[in-house]
Amino acid sequence: MKAIVRTKYGPPEVLQLKELEKPTPKDNEVLIKMYATVVGPGECAARKGAPFYIRFFTGLIRPKKTIPGAELAGEIESVGKDVKRFKEGDQVFGSTVTGVGTYAEYISLPEERALAIKPANMTYEEAAPVCDGALTALPFLRKAKLQSGQKILIYGASGAIGTAAVQLAKYFGAEVTGVCSTTNLEMVKSLGADKVIDYTKEDFTKTGQTYDIIFDVVTKTSFSRCKSSLKQKGIYITTSLPLPLLVQWLWTSKIGSKKAMFGSTGLRPSSEKTKDLIFFKELIEAGKLKSIIDRRYPLEQIAEAHRYVDKGHKKGNVVITVEHNSKP
Repeated sequence: MKAIVRTKYGPPEVLQLKELEKPTPKDNEVLIKMYATVVGPGECAARKGAPFYIRFFTGLIRPKKTIPGAELAGEIESVGKDVKRFKEGDQVFGSTVTGVGTYAEYISLPEERALAIKPANMTYEEAAPVCDGALTALPFLRKAKLQSGQKILIYGASGAIGTAAVQLAKYFGAEVTGVCSTTNLEMVKSLGADKVIDYTKEDFTKTGQTYDIIFDVVTKTSFSRCKSSLKQKGIYITTSLPLPLLVQWLWTSKIGSKKAMFGSTGLRPSSEKTKDLIFFKELIEAGKLKSIIDRRYPLEQIAEAHRYVDKGHKKGNVVITVEHNSKP
């Protein structure tokens, strides 16, 4: 099978197309014929091995696992004899949890991993991004205890996590303000945002508006900068944990009514992620959640996809398509 292999950390060029042996599923595993995966900032960070602390999980000197990629959408080609949840021919979407293995034509995974039946009204290319953006955004909204009627500001509303967060926050009944660049204003509005702010023209911290939750999905702000824009008992939450936020997080957990929070969504149990995938399937089939796709690249052009994501200006998701001789 064709697969993307990396044996060292570095620029996109470390991703090399190789011919490898097709995996054979164990008794508790399913063999998935891959049709789509994604490239996001997380995959790019893992490729670079930066920030350095991620190497404690991925390998200090070189990557422990040679095939990258975390999200997937595909068809189950065969199942091990002990598999109960799935059968041959099931169309699935999900995440490997370990963050490796999906940049290939096939992947074999234990059935207990974060896998669910793909929404009937989504293509494989649309389903794979759900396992990145929405699966990341939802736990943060839960951690902040978002409730109907609350006001939430989402900074970075046009990216993979941001576009999902806008839709989920609206589903939960919040009043949503999205912050993005000029070219993405209309797109964020179309997702349901009640208000949009162009960060190139206006600083949301100087508008006088206050929010119950400020969700920075791109780690471009700080708790100290946003504190005056939070209501009493307001929450600032972000997807990354730089050292200053770690200090603020520990400090505000002890004193003050306004809190800085962080959550590690990637370390959640597979069972929790599977429940979320089933929830997303219901939302998607009800027309309440959709994927925003910026660009599509074939597996063979994955280095180019990484170069594009590295620029930091993508809208929604960058999808990798995996072509086979025949596709349903």
